[in-house]
Amino acid sequence: MHNVCPLSALAPGDALRLDTSPPIAVFHTEDGELFALDDTCTHQDASLADGWVEGCEVECPLHASRFNLRTGAVDAPPAKLPVRVHTVTVVDGQIMVQESEDAPNLPPGLTVDGHA
Repeated sequence: MHNVCPLSALAPGDALRLDTSPPIAVFHTEDGELFALDDTCTHQDASLADGWVEGCEVECPLHASRFNLRTGAVDAPPAKLPVRVHTVTVVDGQIMVQESEDAPNLPPGLTVDGHA
């Protein structure tokens, strides 16, 4: 379980990147929902935390692939593979992320520990 930050430190509409292996992006939507996905776009090495959130999707800042925040599914190409979704809870005002045990889908040339 990863202790992310106090809920009060992540404003609605903001996202942050956790330096895990692979990195995880935590999103606080304008509607007040919290989501966590693998941070790296499955098409190319780009941080989804740097992307744009609209509704329940995040758009990759590099080539505009879109991923569903609830399921990790690809909603728009060029990405073809989904990203992992992680469980988010708030405990005593702290955002906590339980990392998925599924294997991550990473872009070509990237490994869990970095570049191949």
